[in-house]
Amino acid sequence: MTTTAQTPEIIAAAPTTITLDVPIQRGTTTITEITLRKPNAGELRGLSLQCLHQADTDELLKLLPRITVPSLTPPECAQLDPADLSEAGGVVISFLLKKAVRDAVLQSA
Repeated sequence: MTTTAQTPEIIAAAPTTITLDVPIQRGTTTITEITLRKPNAGELRGLSLQCLHQADTDELLKLLPRITVPSLTPPECAQLDPADLSEAGGVVISFLLKKAVRDAVLQSA
């Protein structure tokens, strides 16, 4: 028997779309939203998990080009509005949490 209801762990690990407060201009294209997908271990290579858990700006700026759709360049990531970077950091932190912790956080919210 299959079910279509999404459980909290599926929702938390699913790609998350962020609407940017300050859009990114790429030539004639304006990027108004980006989608972040959960990184795999290889995409975390060379990064500090502890720093990512603390939403360290330098670590986020290294990771975001690896997990954004459309794929942002490092200079584009560096130009993100602080509010947009902060929201992306929160999403990244949720991706790094164990399922049991994510479930507990979602249930208490």
